[in-house]
Order: sequence, then structure tokens, then C-alpha cells
Amino acid sequence: MKRRSFVKKSVLGSTAFFAVRDLYGETKGPMYGHNEMKFRLNTKWGALDPAKTPVNDCHEMIEDSRGRIILLTNETKNNVIIYNKSGRLSTTWGTEFPGAHGLTLQANGNEDFLFITDTNRHQVYKTTLDGKIVLTINPPADIPDYQNKDAFVPTETTVLPNGDFYIADGYGAQHILHYDEYGNLKNSFGGRGIGDEYLDNAHGICIDSRQGTPTLLITDRTRTAFKRFSLEGKLLEIIHLPGACVCRPVIKGDYLYAAVLRSPNLDSINSGFITILSKDNQVVSNLGGTAPKYVNGQLQPMAQFEKILMHPHDVCIDDEGSIYVSQWASGKSYPYKFSRV
Repeated sequence: MKRRSFVKKSVLGSTAFFAVRDLYGETKGPMYGHNEMKFRLNTKWGALDPAKTPVNDCHEMIEDSRGRIILLTNETKNNVIIYNKSGRLSTTWGTEFPGAHGLTLQANGNEDFLFITDTNRHQVYKTTLDGKIVLTINPPADIPDYQNKDAFVPTETTVLPNGDFYIADGYGAQHILHYDEYGNLKNSFGGRGIGDEYLDNAHGICIDSRQGTPTLLITDRTRTAFKRFSLEGKLLEIIHLPGACVCRPVIKGDYLYAAVLRSPNLDSINSGFITILSKDNQVVSNLGGTAPKYVNGQLQPMAQFEKILMHPHDVCIDDEGSIYVSQWASGKSYPYKFSRV
């Protein structure tokens, strides 16, 4: 009986689920997460009428300079869905992106632009916020791995303040491609290989300026890690995340956020969680996942703990610290919102 009592208390003590009540005893709802990063979940935030505004896979989300939340889906009736922060529909556009996957905002202080990757069309597009295409990037034929255009399956982009941008070919030949603002190829690195400098499922990429000098954080999803490179392509650091097949890194303030699509060798439709790392690369919270645990400085394998998400594919963090989550292969579910507690 003593052992049963100990096990029960241990399980209850480790869970990230908290029933919270106000002064009048009314339940406010569950909280998810750990340490200083705890949130309440709203699964109805982005729900729309599927007969009028359908989604297929909800791939990625960003917040524009006007505070609107923009969703990218591979549903060609409306590839781009724009919400206000309350979750109400503002507008939609886009019927030409059957493989819509990556969505990145370029905000230069005058006008916002979007970068969209299409894994079916093997192209990357720069568009205005209302959908006008202003630049198209085709497979880089000068690189031997792309003599067959189908080898170019871009999943993500990131943009420098000077207009230069990088493309992560996460479903293709795994190169990271550096272009100037006009679409001229300047450099490439990565690709497939067995050394640390190579990549396997380079699904996401972002600029990280938290330490002062800008660097690139790149997903190495099959190897459950983020890798830090210089802007020129030199490997600087590996951030191992055992148990977490992470999607793109998203930085807001001092924290790095990422959707974890699944754990290795786990394809359940209920797989996945959200992980949050501090500025010094320590996992501080997992929303829907096990509590982060370090032994002798080594992060222990993580996994889904609460079945609240199905294949989360991206996160968007607004200026209030709320997290919006888009999900892949999730029964055509609309985005969820986690509000900071």
C-alpha cells in the first residue's frame, strides 16, 4: 500500500495538468506546461465553417505587423486564412498552392511580404499580404543535386534585414540555399551526409539574434535536434532534443518555441506536443509533453504526456505571449490557441 501511494503521488506530481479554480470555486480550465511557461488551451479559437472556409493540413502561422494571425493550409479553396486575434475570420485568398507548406513574414517597416514554399510545385514564392506574387524561386539548376527539379522540395524560409533570404530544402536534397533579395543564389551548404554538418529533414530554419551575432537555427528533424550555423554555413552548435522530432524553430523574446510533430517511431494520430527552450538551450516547458528532466546535464528523452494535440506542425507567438498551433494530419482541425497564465 505504501508503494501504491508513492507511485500515485509521483504520477500526480509530475503531470502538467492543473485544475485551477477562482475564488468562487469555479473551474477556469486546465493549464499545460511547466515551470514559468504555463498556458490554458482553447481548441475552438480558430474554428470556422468548413463548408465555407475549409482546411486540409494546417501547416504554418505568422503574425503580421497589423497584429493579424495568418494561417497557411494546403487546401486550394483558400490557401491563406487571415484571423484577428479573437479568432474571427478577416479574409482569405489563394487557390494555386497545392503543396503549401512554409510561411515566413518579411516585415521591413514599410510593407509586409510573405514567403510561401510549395512542396508539390517545387517552388518558393514571395507575395504581398493580399496574394500578389512578386518573386518566384525555381529549383537551383546550377547545383548538381537539382538537375532533376523534383529533388527540390522546399519546406521553409527565413529572411535577413537586408532582404537576403535562406531556403531550407527539408523534403528534398537537404541543402540550405542563400539568396540575395532579388533571388540570385549566393551560397549553399548542408545536404545529405553522415557528418554533423549535414542534415536529414531540414524542416525549418530561422534567424537567431538573441546572443548578439545573428546565426541560423536549422531543424535536423530525423536526428531530433536543432543545429546552429553561421550565416555563411559553418556548423557552430548542436542542440539535442531526444524524443522530439521538431518542426521549425520560432523565437520570441528570450525563448525558442517549436512544435514537436511526433517522437521517433511513433506515428499515432495523437502524437506530438509543444516544446519551449530558454536562451541557454534548456527545455523549460512541454505543453502536452512530459516534464523536461536533466541528468548530469543531459536532457532525457521526451514524449507526449497528454493527448491534447495531433501532429502539431508549427507555432506562432503573438505580442501577448499567446501560442497559436497549427496541426498536420489532424482531421482537418483549425488552429488552437494557448494563452499564457
